[in-house]
Amino acid sequence: MPSWAAFTWRNLLALASGLWLGLLPGLLLAGEIYYYVDENGVYHFSDRRKTPDFDKVMVWKEGDYEAEVFELDPLYQELISRACATYEVEEALVLAMVRVESNFDKNAISRKGAQGLLQLMPETAQRYRVRNTFNPRENIYAGVLHLKTLLMKYKNDERLALAAYNAGAGAVDKYRGIPPFPETQNYVRLVLKYRDLYREQAKNSNRETQTATGTAHD
Repeated sequence: MPSWAAFTWRNLLALASGLWLGLLPGLLLAGEIYYYVDENGVYHFSDRRKTPDFDKVMVWKEGDYEAEVFELDPLYQELISRACATYEVEEALVLAMVRVESNFDKNAISRKGAQGLLQLMPETAQRYRVRNTFNPRENIYAGVLHLKTLLMKYKNDERLALAAYNAGAGAVDKYRGIPPFPETQNYVRLVLKYRDLYREQAKNSNRETQTATGTAHD
């Protein structure tokens, strides 16, 4: 799993800003990212340690996901759980997004060319250096990280972040809110609906687990 040692929200905000401003070509899903802050408080990012001043931000073991085969929804859920824990995004929200985006079909392709479980557009996949959009692990981690940058951009407004995920941040910025596109408005509504259902499902599951544990100790 990625290591976030000495990595603060301020660093992540700078990273997210770099992605949106095009200052960083993409996030390495396999490899390392380094950063340092100069005397003017400016963040600099690189995929290699150019000088001793650069600190390591993320580590991902090369090829550790290549041999894994994901065919069952429970395995997808495990990937989603890990990705959400890594990027501190609500699991129920991402489960809902996958449900609406692809209905958990890792080979899904939209008419516009979005691919995989979280329906990554080619330019989004390239931004995060996804090598195979149909690889569940790559797709989920990139999609969750993309959602995280959107949540940060819109100050954790889930509706705006979801609208931007569907229609693009440019459209949300242009209309200063959810764009007047039926597809996008319906997308936001459906995702939030399923999010609430997944939240309730998780609560019920926790209650059942607690009840079973209590019974076992009686």
